[in-house]
Amino acid sequence: MSSESTTSTPSPFLDPRAWGAAPLPWAKAIGAGPASASAATGASPWWPAAGAAGGPLGEYLLDSWQRSVLFLDLLRKRGNEQEEITSRPQATVLSFEHEVLVSGRALPRPINYSLSRIVPPAGVEVDPRKRPVVVVDPRAGQGPGIGGFKTESEIGEALRNGHPVYFIGFAAQPEPGQTFLDVVEGQVSFFERIVEMHPEAPRPFAIGNCQAGYQTLMVAMLRPELFGPCMVAGSPMSYWQGEHGKNPMRYSGGLLGGSWLTALVSDLGQGKFDGTWLILNFDNLNPSNWLWGKQYDVYSSIDTGGERYLEFEKWWGDFITLNGAEIQFLVDELFIGDKLTRNEVRSTDGKVFDLRNIASPVIVFTSQGDNISPPPQTLGWILDLYKDVDDIRAEGRTIVYCMNQKVGHLAIFVSSKVGAKEDEEMVRLMDLIDCLPPGLYELVIEPATADELKAEGAEGKTPWHSRFEARSLDDIRAYGRNSVEDDRAFAAVRRLSEINHSLYRTFLQPTVRALATPQLAELMFKANPLRTSYTIFADTNPFMKGVAKAAEEVASARKAAAPTNPFLVAEKLISDQLNTSLDAFRDARDQWVEKAFFAIYGSPVLQGALGLNIDEKVRQLPANSPQKEAFRARRIEEFRARTAEGGFNAALVRAALYVISAVRTMDENVARSLNDARKRLTQLSLEEFKALVREQFYILLLEREAAVEAIAGLVSDPAQRQELTNVVAAIAAADGAYTLAERQRVERLADILSVAVPKAPALTLAADNTAPENIRQIGPATH
Repeated sequence: MSSESTTSTPSPFLDPRAWGAAPLPWAKAIGAGPASASAATGASPWWPAAGAAGGPLGEYLLDSWQRSVLFLDLLRKRGNEQEEITSRPQATVLSFEHEVLVSGRALPRPINYSLSRIVPPAGVEVDPRKRPVVVVDPRAGQGPGIGGFKTESEIGEALRNGHPVYFIGFAAQPEPGQTFLDVVEGQVSFFERIVEMHPEAPRPFAIGNCQAGYQTLMVAMLRPELFGPCMVAGSPMSYWQGEHGKNPMRYSGGLLGGSWLTALVSDLGQGKFDGTWLILNFDNLNPSNWLWGKQYDVYSSIDTGGERYLEFEKWWGDFITLNGAEIQFLVDELFIGDKLTRNEVRSTDGKVFDLRNIASPVIVFTSQGDNISPPPQTLGWILDLYKDVDDIRAEGRTIVYCMNQKVGHLAIFVSSKVGAKEDEEMVRLMDLIDCLPPGLYELVIEPATADELKAEGAEGKTPWHSRFEARSLDDIRAYGRNSVEDDRAFAAVRRLSEINHSLYRTFLQPTVRALATPQLAELMFKANPLRTSYTIFADTNPFMKGVAKAAEEVASARKAAAPTNPFLVAEKLISDQLNTSLDAFRDARDQWVEKAFFAIYGSPVLQGALGLNIDEKVRQLPANSPQKEAFRARRIEEFRARTAEGGFNAALVRAALYVISAVRTMDENVARSLNDARKRLTQLSLEEFKALVREQFYILLLEREAAVEAIAGLVSDPAQRQELTNVVAAIAAADGAYTLAERQRVERLADILSVAVPKAPALTLAADNTAPENIRQIGPATH
């Protein structure tokens, strides 16, 4: 309703006198006008109505007051939303229709997880023979559904590409006695069910976000044969790692004296740990956003930003609980203990969790802007487990990482922009990644050119073009790595944590548990400051009565100030200054935290008292067993013995790998052409082709010259030799850049096979790749 249509009696919510305000002496100064004008327009003489001429100050005061009422109503809706969703233990923010297939409560050791099938939306068809995609939701303080929070998500991209999609989510309350290992081991049955349902499809593509990342990889460590590629997004695994001046969260355990405080909170909660504390840790990293910025952003854009704010807060405020034993395991074994990549974590039946057991490719999506799970923690496990890239290849493993330069932790799995770029490419390329030769690669995603978008047969007309660039372990180290002294300080934290936790259990825990009544536990949960910041604005608070009606009346007479209003401009400047001040406080606090941490735990005196000898190596690569070393030696001899064995299939794969390894980059079109050659010529299944690629790549790695010369003995028919050479040349040129190094290798191949050199494809040689410094290998050098 516009201001011109208001009656002569103004709404009490547009008149400050209704709130007990005295006549304002500056009313005339801001343009309230004479009484006759007020009567004509329906305005109060002390507060201009929406149509009154109030001047810049009057316009701003009306606008800011209206925004305040609307913002208060938005907080009311947020509080009601939080109370409603947390009252339903099975509630989820998953935006896709789904049906539960397997409930973890039915397992021998019940867990609060379940496996659901995502029901394709109307008009979307999925092919059961395509690789299933499984999204595992992170259980890190909030309720389930974030993996399918938006249409532009991992689930949405998989459905658009015709893949069957499954979702592993959880309930808000854990099952009695449930442990973290119960969750890991119980999820094996979920993947067994998916494989059974798709016998003709390749193994599932598993996606784990945040905490679900390392959890899913642990499932794959137990049963690697159930998994295809595994993608982990924003998931830490090397918990000590980071950079000085960044990543302050890694110091928290030390400054709190270890994990005893986790045990205390769980005991006060009668064996339950409130996930809200985990969210507070996250919020505390960025106080300017938590205390001011997020709220001011929606207040300043209250007319357009309310729905988006409520959509996010519906998930952010859906707090869950964990069993005390679950969070204690995570803190002791992973976050402070840092035992996962040391092979010091075992399953309930004694099996070692070893990341090197995962036979399928591991894809790591990480970001330089993530201060929760920074690249040193998401990629550091590679340095923990392997001496060099040849060690990765010797294990027959493929590791691919994708680096975003700026998005924060949450954006990695909730941002629509990430969903429309990285998620889309991961899903689109998962079959190609599954067939990459062993090694370490970075997936580089760039906007597709106009020619690529117009290219006939361009799959899905995707706006992106991807390539796989070979990397070394030095590339991983460049993102940050602890020094020996840093590692020793974290080892001191681990030792002190064990001592403090033991002292707490011996002397304090019996008393705390005796005093922790159900009423006290309930009070602690309700009084949590983050939870209170939601509930205090809900309708259950009697002081919020009347806010909804006030907001309705304000909305009907809403008049926003002009963007150029000087007082509105000043408001934004003040907000920016407040954000800057809070950021300065954060930076000073983080610097103090880091200095305090290393001053305490870097002290030789404390380290000596804790039994850490200065010469003791506190971080070593997990050793291979004698049996594994003997097995590897036998495999090497077997590969060498097969250098001159095989037929056309082996020759084609070996020749293609030889030629395309002339450069360090494998374009997605090259990878796709190699896979297309498999479909057209070799009639191999995907699993057979993957095994052949790894075998031939390893033979090239071991034998170099002999392996290339032996190709002639694998194919005797002249017509097949010519066909092989033509196909290999076409594969090399599929990326539009038939480099000098690739052409020279094709010529050598033609000479070995005594066939004609194929005519160069109708492509321009990539001049920038012909310089000697650019002719590098993604695999073995086999000149």
